[in-house]
Amino acid sequence: MNAIRFSFALLTGCILSSCQLPLSMIRQEVIRKPLVVQPADSSNSPLYVWHGSGEPGPVRVTIDLSEQKAYIFQNSENIGWSYVATGRSGFRTPTGTFVITEKVVNKRSNKYGSIVDANGNTVRSNATAGVHGVPSGGKFLGAKMPYWMRLTNYGVGMHAGPIPHPGSPASHGCIRLPYDMAERIFEVAPSGTRVTIVP
Repeated sequence: MNAIRFSFALLTGCILSSCQLPLSMIRQEVIRKPLVVQPADSSNSPLYVWHGSGEPGPVRVTIDLSEQKAYIFQNSENIGWSYVATGRSGFRTPTGTFVITEKVVNKRSNKYGSIVDANGNTVRSNATAGVHGVPSGGKFLGAKMPYWMRLTNYGVGMHAGPIPHPGSPASHGCIRLPYDMAERIFEVAPSGTRVTIVP
């Protein structure tokens, strides 16, 4: 009882005299600040992540239009994700479940591309076949679509292409992937692979 009275008297005396208690008598609190989760910055975040094992097994792909991302699964395990660029305003990417029906390593669009003159100079860089005129001696040159994987019979598929603003649509309806990711998916996803596109 005397020890309690002595501690109380010592504490009261210190408070009144503004003295400091020894650190051993003070319980220190550790204040933990919450982690701040910031939105992805396209200049700092990766365009894709791949951690496939290379083992065989069924593959499926989910394209999320709201996130502008693709998620790749093999043997029911997620083996990677990637930013994509899907159809911009006026060029809607369809939703639903599709299968890969055609694979071509070096494909060119027969609808979108550029028009060049007889000397090979580009006279129109954003041309649509049959809509924009071709000068005498010139030709329509379809846009490159490496690692083409067809999903519809009206020309929508997955392929390598630019992702100018990660998280934002940019294509004529196809699903563009970073070049390396398109190549990886092309290698592991045979014809018949299921691709689900969600809003």
